[in-house]
Amino acid sequence: MFGNKIKLSMTHDEIRVLVYALNELRNALIEEGRYTDAVDELLIKLLA
Repeated sequence: MFGNKIKLSMTHDEIRVLVYALNELRNALIEEGRYTDAVDELLIKLLA
């Protein structure tokens, strides 16, 4: 299941909203003292 990859077509505005939401999640995790590794990886993949 994890070997399958799905490619999404997204507009610039959709990417901007997704980055904003992931950043908000990352900030909440930091406030709680939890790890942000998964969110960091998603942000890197999204912005690369």
